[in-house]
Amino acid sequence: MGRVAALGERSRVAGLALAGADVLVADDPEAVLQLWRTLPEGIDLVILTAAAAEALESDPAAPGDRRPLTAVMPP
Repeated sequence: MGRVAALGERSRVAGLALAGADVLVADDPEAVLQLWRTLPEGIDLVILTAAAAEALESDPAAPGDRRPLTAVMPP
């Protein structure tokens, strides 16, 4: 089974580390895009904050055209 990552604002994703998720903190759209483009291998599910999902609308492909499963947290 692959790994889970949580991507978005620190206040929304930090607690997911307790559940074993790789926490990727991005507090602005540019940081979201940078982390998405450098998403580590082995990540199969990315939990996104609503703001992170909005930032990714223009760039949905992960590195190497991978398409990990995503879930968006409610605002």
